Amino acid sequence: MKQKLKIVAWALFAVAIIAVLILARKNQDEAIVHDPNVSISVVDENAFLTEEELLIRLKRQNLFYPNQLMKNLNTTAIEANIRKMHEVEEVNVFKQLGGNWGIKLKVRQPYARIFNQFGESFYIDSKGATMNPTPNFTPRILVFTGSIKDKSDTLLVSDIEADPKLKNERSIDEIFHIAKVIHENAFLSAQISQVHRDKWGDFILIPRVGSQQIVLGPAPTERDISEKLKKLVVFYNHGLPYVGWNKYKTINLKYRNQVVCTYLRDTL
Repeated sequence: MKQKLKIVAWALFAVAIIAVLILARKNQDEAIVHDPNVSISVVDENAFLTEEELLIRLKRQNLFYPNQLMKNLNTTAIEANIRKMHEVEEVNVFKQLGGNWGIKLKVRQPYARIFNQFGESFYIDSKGATMNPTPNFTPRILVFTGSIKDKSDTLLVSDIEADPKLKNERSIDEIFHIAKVIHENAFLSAQISQVHRDKWGDFILIPRVGSQQIVLGPAPTERDISEKLKKLVVFYNHGLPYVGWNKYKTINLKYRNQVVCTYLRDTL
């Protein structure tokens, strides 16, 4: 008899728990959706996407609207929509209790802005992917100009490097490696403001200080770029301070283990 009472008690307890859960779920579904708790991870000050702009876009797509019920909040669709935004690298959208929900995302880190020979502009990020400009923010980063045929597309630098034909046709892989080496060197990042690619395929660095042009030449590999720019850093630290920043017209890094300079005429 006692055993039967125990079974009945446990059954009633289980039914009560289920009823509570059903009621809680119903209350959750009928709760009015609040503004989300948004967390945006930014590597540096270049925040391409703000919380305000994010919510405007979601409302524009009717994924989030006033007096919306939690049961009508489709976090899967919202996450898919945000993932398509070219500024976003990672995103996670989730529901919480009481009409609360959250969005955690990481925005892409731009390494350089590219102005191609067709008058188009786009960015390349830390993963070697291109991204379109945003009207909300213009980062202060390295600029590439000149004889550049590449356009913004879905190809990564790694995709181009894996295909000999693409590597021969594109210059975005060279641009990425130059931008990466300069970005990761605090001195060079502060000193170099622009890189121009001439019609022969040579990259020319334009410094913030001084009137000289720095001929980097072609940039086949990241290692090649690093070795050339190490020579430049040594020259900046041990050469230019003694002769003056405006002494030279060009500083040529193309030749192995040497820096070749040409003087400005009015300094001779």
